[in-house]
Amino acid sequence: MRWAAALTLVLALACPVTTVPVPVANVTMGCRGQQVPPPPAAEEELVDPPPVPLPWPDEPVGGPGMGTCGRIGPEGAPELTAESWVLADLDTGAVLAARAPHARHRPASTLKVLTAITAIRTLDPNAVVAGTAEDQAIDGSKAGIGAGGQYTVRQLLAGLLLNSGNDTAHALARAMGGDAAALALMTDVARDLGAFDTRPATPSGLDGPGMASSAYDLALLFRAALREPLFAETTALRSIHFPGYGEHPPFELYNSSKLLARFEGTIGGKTGYTEAARHTLVGAAERDGRRLVVALVRGEQKPEPMWEQGADLLDWGFDLPATTPAVGTLDYTPPAPVAPDTTTLAAGGTIGAATATSMVLPAGLGAVAVAGLVIGGLALRRRR
Repeated sequence: MRWAAALTLVLALACPVTTVPVPVANVTMGCRGQQVPPPPAAEEELVDPPPVPLPWPDEPVGGPGMGTCGRIGPEGAPELTAESWVLADLDTGAVLAARAPHARHRPASTLKVLTAITAIRTLDPNAVVAGTAEDQAIDGSKAGIGAGGQYTVRQLLAGLLLNSGNDTAHALARAMGGDAAALALMTDVARDLGAFDTRPATPSGLDGPGMASSAYDLALLFRAALREPLFAETTALRSIHFPGYGEHPPFELYNSSKLLARFEGTIGGKTGYTEAARHTLVGAAERDGRRLVVALVRGEQKPEPMWEQGADLLDWGFDLPATTPAVGTLDYTPPAPVAPDTTTLAAGGTIGAATATSMVLPAGLGAVAVAGLVIGGLALRRRR
């Protein structure tokens, strides 16, 4: 197909031939088989050549314990279907228990947490965005925006977080300059926060080439998101009066989070699902002055729904003694700055490498963002 050839060219430009792929079987850090999301891949992920796997940091982010390939923490954790999970103190950042915290998985709609953080940091919450036919036609779960509708960024964030609106994700990405620009911004935010397992391929969390995150990153991102007052306010909403468009009148948009509806003390949360990602969940709750965050990825709805598995993990966490030792931390300490290299411009001038990465997509990490321009028009199968 012509789009496949174009995508190959884009990936080649974004990932120069001097970049050496890291063979999954020979990684020196991390766990064998956990550097990339497990098969089977979604059709939307299959490109030739495939994106280079994200590198492992020299040391596990969050401390040595976070490099575990299995479970770490006190005995007695509930049985969960999730292949990876994290339980942490929301305020101190102390990780209390985890299972394969840095294993890369597809995040599905929990990626919208990163989309929301990026939009909040980039856009005026009161700015008005016009709905388009493209927003309205996007596949998967929708908040209900349409062509001709007028929506504030604040309202689009509500549609994104309450009803997992892929349509509102598309509109927010467009307001940030389009999918490629939004994905580049999201990548920068993830790196700044220390979410090095995360590579966004779509603003909505729908599967795409190179899409990845981890239970550790999702817990870290949700903690960072709750520090944004607008996010904290929005994720806790039970409903919002949402604008209509054309002949469609305004309506009440309800929060679909069962954790928020049924687990006492819930602060907020986000779920996700695609065929390739399976079920994902991130959420936080407060009890007796203590606040915990959980993230579960690649889980199943049986024998117990994901929200109940998240609730079980929170219950267990609240029952742990306050003196329970941490096995890691969600606090990321960036490395000491180094003198920037310079990149020679075609015209003969030079710019710092840091400036260059703000002007063009980073090699390897930004490949998927560029590829979004090529594959953005492809039909995606229905999922949320």
